[in-house]
Amino acid sequence: MNLVPGKSRMRWLPLAALLALIIGAALPANALHRTQPKHHKTAHLHRTLRQRLRWNPLFRPSHDSLLRQNDEINRLELPRIVDDAQLEELKASHALVPIESSETLRVQPSLEASRRYCRPWTRDFVQDLSEAYYQRFHEQIQVNSAVRTVKVQKKLRRHNRNAAPAEGETASSHLAGITVDLQRRGLSKEQIRFIEHYLYYFHALGIVEPEEERRHWCFHVMVSDRYSEWRQTQTFFPTHPAVEESPSSVIAATN
Repeated sequence: MNLVPGKSRMRWLPLAALLALIIGAALPANALHRTQPKHHKTAHLHRTLRQRLRWNPLFRPSHDSLLRQNDEINRLELPRIVDDAQLEELKASHALVPIESSETLRVQPSLEASRRYCRPWTRDFVQDLSEAYYQRFHEQIQVNSAVRTVKVQKKLRRHNRNAAPAEGETASSHLAGITVDLQRRGLSKEQIRFIEHYLYYFHALGIVEPEEERRHWCFHVMVSDRYSEWRQTQTFFPTHPAVEESPSSVIAATN
């Protein structure tokens, strides 16, 4: 049958619209929304993949790392600080020393004054790292957290599920005062690479146990008292780790 094109469109368009209404009425009310979860899942997957590509730290947090940190605390026979009373006793005996701001180092303003303390060798490590960092970038390194009590750690756990426990074999090493968190957020790739390589050198020597925490974007660094021995060897020829070397070359140099 020969039909004029214009008239054909006018004749069939209402029919197509009618079919669409019939099909739409026959479908369940939520049928058109069933494809949305798939779309959302795909978008979520893409976001997750992009985040994983961006997040590629040298020191990933792990259960084994927590075990190693606690093994070091046990080796040193250090107490896990229970409360403020015990914390004040350790300060009075100078077992814990203050972390003070300087030209090369700053402390997060919101960190309570009572918690700006750590073990002497940990403070020495942070000061040396901050000096090396300042020489390279002419910027300060920031300490976000230092010593904590069991009471503080339990409170932190209520707001942050990723925080280490306050007790047990994987308890936070902040409780012994040998650990600090250094600001990672806002640093350039070059600055992050500098700190990672600096930490890698001492990690290869068994002196530090670092983690790069994603939730708070910081370097969590546990420091062994062996750092004091290493530091003494640098008395006559003070040097900083060759941070420009690749991790593989650092390992080769320490073997």
